[in-house]
Amino acid sequence: MSTGPTRKHTALPKAQILIEALPWLTRHHGKIVVIKFGGNAMVNEELKGAFAQDVVFLRHAGLRPVVVHGGGPQISAALDRHGIVSEFKAGLRVTTEDAMDVVRMVLAGQVQRELVGLLNQHGPLAVGLTGEDAHTITATKHRPEIDGEPVDIGRVGEITAIDTGAIEALLADGRIPVVSSIARSQDDGHVYNVNADTAAAALAAALGAETLMVLTDVEGLYEDWPNSDEVISRLTASELEKLLPDLSLGMVPKMEGCLHAVRNGVTTARVIDGRVQHSILLEIFTDEGIGTMVVPDEAEGEQS
Repeated sequence: MSTGPTRKHTALPKAQILIEALPWLTRHHGKIVVIKFGGNAMVNEELKGAFAQDVVFLRHAGLRPVVVHGGGPQISAALDRHGIVSEFKAGLRVTTEDAMDVVRMVLAGQVQRELVGLLNQHGPLAVGLTGEDAHTITATKHRPEIDGEPVDIGRVGEITAIDTGAIEALLADGRIPVVSSIARSQDDGHVYNVNADTAAAALAAALGAETLMVLTDVEGLYEDWPNSDEVISRLTASELEKLLPDLSLGMVPKMEGCLHAVRNGVTTARVIDGRVQHSILLEIFTDEGIGTMVVPDEAEGEQS
């Protein structure tokens, strides 16, 4: 007795899923997607593996992914081991000279290496670099204000310039750049720790990316947190700007990054739940999508 029709029948849902992805594959083909890797996805082994699969899938599906990462949990653990106290001011890590050595070591020597290794299990694809390499990210000292007064938080940088040359060369060669959020100094010969959300947004804008995707540990931007867990699925740059003053400290750099991206040529910026396996594929290739998408003001009437 033939099992042919049965086999076809059980495979049909897979075909339907692939067909649903077709318009999105067509739309994003050849486009740059900048993905900020962070949150729970950085520390959970299964999520790390799924993330690497997603990024490689994007590359083989004809997109050009660029990964930007920080490493908050890993940096805190390493500072503890070195007997350096982790201190935060204005939501940013106070980075002394000693702490900067550890930050650089952890980001470039641990987090980046692991991520490059996971991606390269699928082929000779990923190449790691930091913002120091080929002047990719240049920064000057950042002095945030607390109660109207500027405070010194050490080697924390404010991005002043982006040079996309090295990343574009890697993309042209079919590689996946993995960028650690460390910057060269514009003026004093040191290096700076820069916020990875901010770095990802600046790179997305400079590269003319189609999409910026920021992985978080929440479902997206909530409508009325903590009174409601209803996620805003889509909003314009102006709508987001009005919400910024009331956002939680951790969401501010992510949403400011999204705002910067769409105001500087990026078509869409999305905050997605990195705790969901394959959240990147769900967001890019399905009709429903997940998370919160920010669009430029003039794009309000357009399809995502």
